[in-house]
Amino acid sequence: TVSPTPDDAAAVVPAAPVDGQPGTEIERDKRAEDVRRGQDTMRFLRRVPFALGHFLLKLVPVAVCVGIGNLGVALLPQTDEAEVVGLTTVNAYVIARCLYLVVETIFAPSSPGLRLWMVSTAIARRIVRWWAVLVAAPAIIVWLTTVGSTFDMAPRGVQALIRAIVLIEHLLLAMFIWRLRGPVADGLQPSAARQKQPFWAFMAHLARIWWLPAIFLDIAFWGVWATQRHDGYRWIWQATGLTVAVLALGRLLGIALFSLQDRLFRLGGRGVETTESTPLQRRLDRYYPLARRTTNAMVVVLTAVALLQVWGVPSVAFFTGNPVGVRLLSAVVTILVAITIGIVVWEISNTMLDRRVELYSSGDAVSRAVRLRTVLPIIRTVLAVFIIIIVTVTTLSQIGINVAPLLTGAGILGAAIAFGSQSLVKDFITGFFMLVENAIQVGDVVTAAGVTGTVEHLSIRTLRLRTSAGDINIIPFSSVTSVSNQSRDYNYVTVTLTLDLGEDPDRVAALIDQVVGEMRDEPAFATRVQSGFNNLGVNSADAGGAVLIGRVRVEAGARATIERELYRRLRGLFVANAVHFPGWAPPIMRLVTEAPIDVAFTGEAPSAPPPPLPPSPTAAPSGAAPAEVPTDDAPRPAAS
Repeated sequence: TVSPTPDDAAAVVPAAPVDGQPGTEIERDKRAEDVRRGQDTMRFLRRVPFALGHFLLKLVPVAVCVGIGNLGVALLPQTDEAEVVGLTTVNAYVIARCLYLVVETIFAPSSPGLRLWMVSTAIARRIVRWWAVLVAAPAIIVWLTTVGSTFDMAPRGVQALIRAIVLIEHLLLAMFIWRLRGPVADGLQPSAARQKQPFWAFMAHLARIWWLPAIFLDIAFWGVWATQRHDGYRWIWQATGLTVAVLALGRLLGIALFSLQDRLFRLGGRGVETTESTPLQRRLDRYYPLARRTTNAMVVVLTAVALLQVWGVPSVAFFTGNPVGVRLLSAVVTILVAITIGIVVWEISNTMLDRRVELYSSGDAVSRAVRLRTVLPIIRTVLAVFIIIIVTVTTLSQIGINVAPLLTGAGILGAAIAFGSQSLVKDFITGFFMLVENAIQVGDVVTAAGVTGTVEHLSIRTLRLRTSAGDINIIPFSSVTSVSNQSRDYNYVTVTLTLDLGEDPDRVAALIDQVVGEMRDEPAFATRVQSGFNNLGVNSADAGGAVLIGRVRVEAGARATIERELYRRLRGLFVANAVHFPGWAPPIMRLVTEAPIDVAFTGEAPSAPPPPLPPSPTAAPSGAAPAEVPTDDAPRPAAS
């Protein structure tokens, strides 16, 4: 063996482009490719003498075998038949051995320094090992042909043996092609720079499937030879050329359709990459793999039909003139159209709903957006079921299934399910319309089914309320006959006071309006209290007292807070202004005047200050100012 020289080792390294060298990247690649080819040629020429010497050395044992065989046939006494058999055996061995040595010299699996075809050692060993098996068939055929004619064997029997051996040879060759499909495809690939161009990219794709036509030609040649078909080889070459043309056109059609599909599924245009995709782009990306697989299947089917037509099978006439083919083609087209229309309707509806939600969310109608989000699942479910039923019925009818019994059975089953689940259906229907009509939403304080609380969750079937005590109440919509919502637009704080008959209602109403005005002047209540006190008058007057009624308009949902604060302030003001209520009277205060007048009893001024009275046994109301000791001439409260 001869080891590779340093020049050989350096030859396999491509020349690097020099900085500042003029020309484009493609020109530099071409120049480096030319340099590499020149180095490869020189390396090949240097190895040819050594490889030729290696081949001649390998032929020495073959020459010795030929000499011994001929010498034995000439010296040993034998019949003519034995002589023919001996010479035939020697000649078959020589032919097979010479064919083997030619390939073994080219690839030199045991001597990489002598290898004329630069492949890896593993590939070289695989090729030589398979070639040793393949060259045995020609030797066996030559031997059988000669021996059969010598011993007067039946020609048909000899031909059958030869056909069987040739078939085995072709099968082994097909296996050999299959085993080498990967390395050969890698060797046929154009350079990376050329693969950027559409033509060479297509050629690179063809190089990956080179083994398909190779195996086809291998089996086809055996079939033509075995059947002795007239003009068979011409037909094979013609069919092979048309097959390559059909495959090329199919690939070009696929590339064109995929490019068009990419344009349709990319909103920003071809080759435009966006960092943030829109909702519509995300929807398109969701269907892109399905559309690509469908397009690929269509191209494959069209290519297969064209190939069958080229190979002599009337595939086009089957789909245009045969009733079965016409029905099959019509069914496939109808199903594809139905599925496409269903997907388009589904996506358009979802896009419109999503845009409506975004429009409501970005504006002032946030509550409508929340309501629409709540009913979106049921709308999408109903729409999806409707589309699936239509597409399924269309598909079944196109493949020849009578859908009338199925629709009848589905109708009966639906009626039975609806009858058995009336309450559940009522829940869904009532919930749907209640959500659509915007009766309630999350966060509202409502009274439903006799329960008052804050809405924490809304579904299409149930309503979840949390009461003031912290309890969770889950109420099905079928149990809701009416809803009282305290969180819409505004509320009224209704003030109902039972006054003493001797108390002036207008004075009390003025006091209440004074407190309401003070609250409206404070920042904490300025936006929550929306009106002054609206005195509705005295609703009734009897032995129990006079009922004064009025109301104050407040912000929605703030009624309880405003009501508590209003009564808290009124309590102190009523005490300070001696407002009389049935069953209770304010403490009698000491009157400090220059001339006290007893109006309630005598109507005349006393001649002298009255003596003080003992303290009143009745304690003052909680929160009232300490009362002074009343006097005898102080006014007495009227009897209630």
